[in-house]
Amino acid sequence: MAWDAGQGRQRDGESRYGAGRKSPLGLGGTMAVHALVIGAFLLIPKEVIDTFRPTPPITTYAVPDDPPPPENPVVEQQADPRIDTRPQPRERPTATDPVIELPKGDPILTGGGAGDTISDPPRPYIAPPPIPEPVLTEASIDPRAAAGFQPDYPGTMIRQGVEGKVTVRVTIGVDGRVAAIEKIAATDDSFWLATQRHALRKWRFRPATRDGVAVSSTRVMTVRFTLTER
Repeated sequence: MAWDAGQGRQRDGESRYGAGRKSPLGLGGTMAVHALVIGAFLLIPKEVIDTFRPTPPITTYAVPDDPPPPENPVVEQQADPRIDTRPQPRERPTATDPVIELPKGDPILTGGGAGDTISDPPRPYIAPPPIPEPVLTEASIDPRAAAGFQPDYPGTMIRQGVEGKVTVRVTIGVDGRVAAIEKIAATDDSFWLATQRHALRKWRFRPATRDGVAVSSTRVMTVRFTLTER
């Protein structure tokens, strides 16, 4: 019995020892399971996760105002320039010939015993005032002799019933009388001769004047000869 018991304990020990060893089949199964798990893990798609970077905050600050100008600006005072008080050397006077300013134009030099002298410069020329234009007055018929200016009608022209006119230029003297007469035009010589004789004997004028003084002058006149019914 004792042996059996001991023998029995020995068998139990062997069985436990044998149970403690790993079987090759179990180890292979375990490795296969691990391989499947790792493969399945590798087959899971990776999620792409973008890294979120927050925007940095904007920092604001107040701009300081310009400093006010100083109430009393500081004026830089410049140093007074130094004045040289040392005495300056005096120049020795030298004798020079006097300078004489001559007037424009050729000076008039006159000889003398003590040397040449210069006469006074000529005085400026002052033009005389302009002479006013003379006042002229033309000769006019003397009213006292106006009624006797018409010459006598030539008898031959009356008988022929011819009318006419004569234009003459007369020279009037300072006494108002006709000094000369010149024919300019005449219808007939008989009219001209009658006018010439009458003008030299009867015509009187107020003579022309220059600034109130009687002067000789000329004047053109026309005499008409017209028949009237009696």
